[in-house]
Amino acid sequence: MRKSISFILFLLATSVYGQENVTFQKPSPEILALADYQRPPALELSPDKAWVLLSYRPTYKSLEELGQEEVRLAGLRINAKARISSTENYFNNLRLRSAKDGQEFDIDGIPANALIANISFSQDSRYIAFTNTTNKGVALWLVDIASKKAKQLTDYNLNVVLNNPYQWLRNSQGLLISKTPANTPSLIDRSNELPKGPVVSTSQGKVSQLRTYQDLLKTPEDEYDFEVLAKAELHWIDLDGKETPFLPADLYTQVSISPDGKYALVTKLKKPFSYVVPYNSFPQETHVYDLQGKVIRKVNETPLMEVRPKGFSSTRPGKRMLSWRADKPNTLFFVQALDEGDASKKVEYRDELFTWEFPFDGAPKSLTKVKDRFAGIIWGNDQYVLVSSSWYDTRSSKTFVLNPTTGASRLLFDRNSQDIYSHPGNVYRERNGFGTLTMYIQKDKTYWIGAGHTKEGEFPFIDELDMKTLKKKRLYTAPASEKQERIADVIDIAKGDILISLQSPKDYPNFYAKNIKTGKIKAVTAIENPFKSLENVHKQVLNYKRKDGVDLSGTLYLPAGYDFNKKEKLPLLIWAYPREYKDKNTASQSTANPKEFTFPSYGSFIYWVAKGYAVLDNAAFPIVGEGTAEPNDTFIPQLIANAEAAINAVDSLGYIDRKKVAIGGHSYGAFMTAHLLSNTDLFACGVARSGAYNRTLTPFGFQSEQRNLWDDPQLYMTMSPFLSADRMKTPILLVHGSADNNPGTFTMQTERYFQALKNLGAPARMVILPRESHGYAAKENILHLLWEQDQFFEKYLKGK
Repeated sequence: MRKSISFILFLLATSVYGQENVTFQKPSPEILALADYQRPPALELSPDKAWVLLSYRPTYKSLEELGQEEVRLAGLRINAKARISSTENYFNNLRLRSAKDGQEFDIDGIPANALIANISFSQDSRYIAFTNTTNKGVALWLVDIASKKAKQLTDYNLNVVLNNPYQWLRNSQGLLISKTPANTPSLIDRSNELPKGPVVSTSQGKVSQLRTYQDLLKTPEDEYDFEVLAKAELHWIDLDGKETPFLPADLYTQVSISPDGKYALVTKLKKPFSYVVPYNSFPQETHVYDLQGKVIRKVNETPLMEVRPKGFSSTRPGKRMLSWRADKPNTLFFVQALDEGDASKKVEYRDELFTWEFPFDGAPKSLTKVKDRFAGIIWGNDQYVLVSSSWYDTRSSKTFVLNPTTGASRLLFDRNSQDIYSHPGNVYRERNGFGTLTMYIQKDKTYWIGAGHTKEGEFPFIDELDMKTLKKKRLYTAPASEKQERIADVIDIAKGDILISLQSPKDYPNFYAKNIKTGKIKAVTAIENPFKSLENVHKQVLNYKRKDGVDLSGTLYLPAGYDFNKKEKLPLLIWAYPREYKDKNTASQSTANPKEFTFPSYGSFIYWVAKGYAVLDNAAFPIVGEGTAEPNDTFIPQLIANAEAAINAVDSLGYIDRKKVAIGGHSYGAFMTAHLLSNTDLFACGVARSGAYNRTLTPFGFQSEQRNLWDDPQLYMTMSPFLSADRMKTPILLVHGSADNNPGTFTMQTERYFQALKNLGAPARMVILPRESHGYAAKENILHLLWEQDQFFEKYLKGK
């Protein structure tokens, strides 16, 4: 009797108090062994392909790092002391490895306790520049590759708020740097600040479609602080550290040196600023300067952009994508909308492409017009240029071969942008005499490197395309083997030398030099598998069908030593993310690959295969809207069909107890999870991380939805798990970062959803991770997240 009374008192206590005083926890040993590992280095090949730079960074940030002083202004999160993004990911060491013989070298003089970022080779491959950040600021450092020594080149006064901290000159003999002016005033002390008046915004009566942005300016004081933090001077600096002033302090957002190295294209922000859009929609001016700072010409002016037409294929009016033509010394190009940027207008051509020759006092020359929205250009020479266009509503993607001299244009590719099996690859580019990347053309031949996704697997390829005849010839296809080969770079296309990576579920991706003519292969790196305990897990790509015939897939993991004869019924964890398609054919395509290295991360459930769970990772959850129908018109029924198909597929193999299945996802995957738990009884529990649950709070579109709330109120209601919270009967673990910076997934979304679930009596637990943005970074938070999920699964799937 006493036990019963004690149990009742326990239940009363747990139902009265909504919060728990939980300190940071670590997951069970099986998971901790996988999560607490040393991250392998990132690799970069020098322009001359002679050196491999190995960049090392800690596996996680610390909570202390996330707690640095941060200012949130104009859509930016700024480390106010250092004048660099507060979300920057830093490396702490660099090493060099010879691509020829594999010999590795330490670099002398790397600063102690380094926080390294913005790493780049000089074009002549003799130097490496990088920035180091301290509590004093950001400084530029230089590595001499020949001596393997690093030295500090500037004071800790670089400014990385709006612009890159530096860029190499074309001749590799100096750099252009962005630095904070001396005697810059302090930020406003707001500790005893009293408002000087209300904040007032005005609508001019124009229809617009703006998403919900974070971290915007809110007051005149914010505007002042933004200018104080973002204003920078531009200086030239040589390799000995000698500086020469270039342009005075201003709000520079882009600086680009012409291919011939004689001029600079410079864009800066102007007032008025805005409280409803981030800084990149503020008014801007663009000028061309010579290297002494003399204005050649103002080449563009963009007004404040607070009004944007509806539709993902809409854009702003005026000159867009103004840049240097990569194959000419000092010629600009730009695109201009012929429909005023409004996708709803009926016009024959949407965009027109222009070039504009130095000194820009003549009229720009029209090169071509495209019937869809301009999507990009790859320069080649006076005969061959690749121009791309796209249209979101139809997922149409076209590529044209344009003769920039005559204006003649020929259609090269016309495809569905989501059709991965038909992807032609990307054209190979090399640095020209100016040091800029242009399409490599040899006797009218170009070369295309593709991922090679097929129904049978992934077979990377190299094609030769004759630009005169537009005929292709396959030069190389990666052979079928137990390992997955991928093409990382081309070393010498004429000789057939390429750089590849090889990997398998047990073998970490490593790089090899390969000759496609002889087949000879030589190791370039030798990185060990950091997840040895997963080497013997069972891994397979599971292919199955949805009830309407759509082909689906996911990667299934079973614990090491699983007995396929006894077939123990395991609990199943499904991790998924819904994606929208316009036809069933592309929705059925798969990139799931059984030969990929098994790389667990907090962003999946793979860790739990080490604890005796079955895991279906990256389960396909397509949402299809064919013809005039939009995918979201039948979002929930398709979600349910995807979930049923996934569970049935694994259950049909005899591996699972279908009463012990959990679903999880991040962001839009969290949104998916909430819907499935409210609308089905397929799952025993679910994990929803950093999601949005009330679509009326994102009224001007979300994810791939172009319609706004007033176009289709019922859609927004149906698509809001918040409004079906009364149907939630399944345990849900809600997780969110307290400082989410993603448009639409404000932390408030999870807090309000939890309040609704709690008051409606749903079994829910909410965990707000301190200082985290949309993706999680701090070791303390990530390990605690894994502990929370582990406890949750043990309770609701194993009954512990």
